[in-house]
Amino acid sequence: MAQPKKRLFFVTGRPGIGKTTVIMNATDELRKRGYIVGGMVTREVREKGTRIGFEIVDVNKGQKGWLAHTNQPAGPQVGKYRVNLDDLDRIGVAAIRDALVTADIVVIDEIGPMELFSSKFRQVMNDVLSSDRTVLGVIHHKTRDPLIDSIKKRGDAEIVEVHLRNRDSLHNVIIERVLEVLDEKKRAKKDV
Repeated sequence: MAQPKKRLFFVTGRPGIGKTTVIMNATDELRKRGYIVGGMVTREVREKGTRIGFEIVDVNKGQKGWLAHTNQPAGPQVGKYRVNLDDLDRIGVAAIRDALVTADIVVIDEIGPMELFSSKFRQVMNDVLSSDRTVLGVIHHKTRDPLIDSIKKRGDAEIVEVHLRNRDSLHNVIIERVLEVLDEKKRAKKDV
């Protein structure tokens, strides 16, 4: 039986190693080449040198909200942060759902403990995995969850660890692999 073609490209690695940067560098280059990219990314937010939370951003529309914050009054707690499920669902999940319909490439940064508190995030992830979309994403390096385990077992998924030796060039490898998948999809449409 033939091995399925990879279409789900995820990076993982320790905090601060540059996972989001790798994904965003790949995303920027794919946009320059004319591909539509949608989905969500998270960015750490610092105040006076101290991390106070994580912002969630719709990569297509630019809409922003809080994924988690030290002063979030309610929500599930992860370390010193409380997760803002409302913004995660309203901005993050909506961005992924929109990308499933409108984008060539779906970006998901990240699949981690904060995001996994949302049942809507879990559902949209299942929708993404059962779609035919090409995906660029980040998997939290320590999180153990059946959703992540299922991704790791998929024949159409590739997970690469970001480390100091590859973080400056890994986006080029990802771009090349994504372009192979997208070119194959274009050829298949022409043949129909």
